[in-house]
Amino acid sequence: MAEKAHINSIEECLEKHIPGGELADIKRILYGKELQNLDLPKSALKLALDNDFEIRGYGMPATPEEMRPPRIVRVGVIQNQIVLPTSAPIVSQRNALHCRIEQMVDAASICGVNVICFQEAWTMPFAFCTREKMPWCEFAESAENGPTTCFCQELAKKYNMVIISPILERDEMKGDVLWNTAVVISNTGQVLGKTRKNHIPRVGDFNESTYYMESTLGHPVFNTQWGKIAVNICYGRHHPQNWMMYGINGAEIVFNPSATVGALSEPLWGIEARNAAIANSYFTCAINRVGTEHFPNEFTSGDGKPAHKDFGHFFGSSYVAAPDGSRTPGLSRNRDGLLVVELDLNMCRQVRDKWGFRMTQRLELYAESLNQAVQLDFRPQVVNENGPKQVKKLDCQLVSLV
Repeated sequence: MAEKAHINSIEECLEKHIPGGELADIKRILYGKELQNLDLPKSALKLALDNDFEIRGYGMPATPEEMRPPRIVRVGVIQNQIVLPTSAPIVSQRNALHCRIEQMVDAASICGVNVICFQEAWTMPFAFCTREKMPWCEFAESAENGPTTCFCQELAKKYNMVIISPILERDEMKGDVLWNTAVVISNTGQVLGKTRKNHIPRVGDFNESTYYMESTLGHPVFNTQWGKIAVNICYGRHHPQNWMMYGINGAEIVFNPSATVGALSEPLWGIEARNAAIANSYFTCAINRVGTEHFPNEFTSGDGKPAHKDFGHFFGSSYVAAPDGSRTPGLSRNRDGLLVVELDLNMCRQVRDKWGFRMTQRLELYAESLNQAVQLDFRPQVVNENGPKQVKKLDCQLVSLV
């Protein structure tokens, strides 16, 4: 909610009020372990200061191995507010966001970032829940050769950086339908592929099925120079099976570009991506936009609340979590920010060896149960105290045999 936006971050509150001796233990409990700070270049820090965005960096090293060298990757995640009012011309809004993000990608390149991901639908205000088609559908563009993809291709080539660009896609080859899409652009500047939002919310203001439907592309994993990456867009983070499938397909880093407000999901935010990293033995990057976006016309949620012109406060708090359960502190709840994290992908196998989650996950059991669950005559496997007579008789026979 907008009235809570004065809280910049949980971390600042803890550091302000908790004595130093206790703070270390609290951070260990909250974050798994206290991570090392990256020594970011002064030129990047100055660029952030001059352009009014936060920049923070952390390291997530793995245990040194004898047989494998470290597999070091620097990932970057960007959270940002919209730049112009939602009433400004469409092209002007998009171009202003291009300029803003370019400043932050410049800083990321100075910090040696190899793979960077922007927030959900980063080229526009999050207008889907107004349910208005005009003018918001005009933000849609081709994933293959639209202006935003061309813009990102130039940045990728310039900085030798893999870029994940979540956009509102217009599929001109399939009847101009719209999709919530993330375009993956290789460090060579080529479009490596795209993925789409698998789960569409129908809760509160976030009733996005007015604009696009669930993806038909499955759970693709993209093999890049810096590891195998996947993109679990926004609402998919609420579905453990969605996270699991990216792991089954071999992902080592899963990005979760999102747009969510404090009144709805902030208590869930720090849990879901971190739990996914633990359960699937990969790194996760949770990215949320920031700020409050006001729209020209009122809209309602169908929940009995008065009509309103904003969704509430997008609370930022972007973070990265590791398969060992550790996570970075979050970025600000109020400011644009760039989070740079140095990962060692060797940790993925090390955690799999330690905990054995992949070895013990019993996919064959789930596959059989899920196959039954989708049948029209499915009945839940519930055992009642007063079951059928034949079951009671069988129980008695079993007891007598014992």
